Amino acid sequence: MSIQITTSFVEQYSSNVTMLSQQMGSKLRGSVDVETINGKNAFFDQVGVTAAQIRTSRHGDTPQIDTPHSRRRLSLADYEWADLVDDVDKVRMLIDPTSSYAKAAAAAMNRSIDDVIITAMNASASTGVAGGTSTALPSTQKTATSDQSDGLTIAKLLSAKKIMDDNDVDPSLKRFIVCGPQQISDLLGTTSVTSADFNTVRALSTGEVNSFLGFEFIMSTRLNKDATNTSDRLVFAYTEDAIKLGMGKDISAKISERADKSYSTQVYYCMSLGAVRMEEKKVVQIPCHEA
Repeated sequence: MSIQITTSFVEQYSSNVTMLSQQMGSKLRGSVDVETINGKNAFFDQVGVTAAQIRTSRHGDTPQIDTPHSRRRLSLADYEWADLVDDVDKVRMLIDPTSSYAKAAAAAMNRSIDDVIITAMNASASTGVAGGTSTALPSTQKTATSDQSDGLTIAKLLSAKKIMDDNDVDPSLKRFIVCGPQQISDLLGTTSVTSADFNTVRALSTGEVNSFLGFEFIMSTRLNKDATNTSDRLVFAYTEDAIKLGMGKDISAKISERADKSYSTQVYYCMSLGAVRMEEKKVVQIPCHEA
């Protein structure tokens, strides 16, 4: 009878863990282009900019336009999380979807998704026929260094918007800003109470609205600091198709007994994913000073 009860607990918990992981979504996953990937690597071909030619004569030769092509490589990496529960009382607790084990596993996986996306924004992208060329985010895609002693300001947001607009980025594409809590506080602190922007920024800080100057704001504490200027937090502006997130295997959970571990119950999570920046012109780095 006790064995049947244990089996029941495991099946009940497995169902609840799967539901909990789906509800605890990544903050950034919904802001990027997600695609299912088969295999270790995936390649994405791109067509560049061309120009039309003026026709100068009747019955002349048809012009041959050499359309530029480029390619990006996305490589998958495997992630996993596991822990053992070797106490009968803890096994009974596992049917509760709010169990600390379930929360820890789901949160770890989703944080990793955000980390992969953030890394792709700033890291060199694998380009070329076989993906053997590294393409860095150019300095032209970074806001001016003259105001790096400041936190996030409206001037920096306008600068990021101008960089995208100068690049002819399609205005119909959704634009995002991923920043930390300090940057929202900076915006509120540098905006005059009498300014027309003050109420919007205040609503942004309280979560009443999530958009400002054409950007949808996403709050994240996963952003890295600049490796050189360690007091600067690297905030990013990007479009919805700027980052490709490849999912080889979405988050999955397995709950099972381990005969080799005195029949302890193992909570196991795994996933396979990778990300790559698809176009430098659609990503802007905004260094923001933090005291």
